[in-house]
Amino acid sequence: MSAPPEPIGTHSQSTSCRVEDVPLDGADAERVAKVFKALGDPARVKLLSMILASPGGELCACDLTGPVGLSQPTVSHHMKILVDAGLATREQRGRWAYYRPVPGSLDDAAKALFRPEPADER
Repeated sequence: MSAPPEPIGTHSQSTSCRVEDVPLDGADAERVAKVFKALGDPARVKLLSMILASPGGELCACDLTGPVGLSQPTVSHHMKILVDAGLATREQRGRWAYYRPVPGSLDDAAKALFRPEPADER
């Protein structure tokens, strides 16, 4: 029977636990978790990918309902979660809301999880 794997980022090369190795503080961890939680639903991933792929860099809420097969209120709910997570922005124009992706938001969340190794540990 093999030993269970050590948690990522909590142990140095020695076996002693070093709390100072934890790269994220509580607020940063909450922010990153919110981004990944928002991406935890396939409908939201599809909605965000549609906006990212749109030729004009934005899409109207009215253009999002058909391709995902969801009602307008449901799409609006999913988009609110993406906006609250910082992955998209919302602009109201008359009756309709238009959504744009936030440049670099996915990269920022992913990079927050990783810290470059110090040169002496490579």
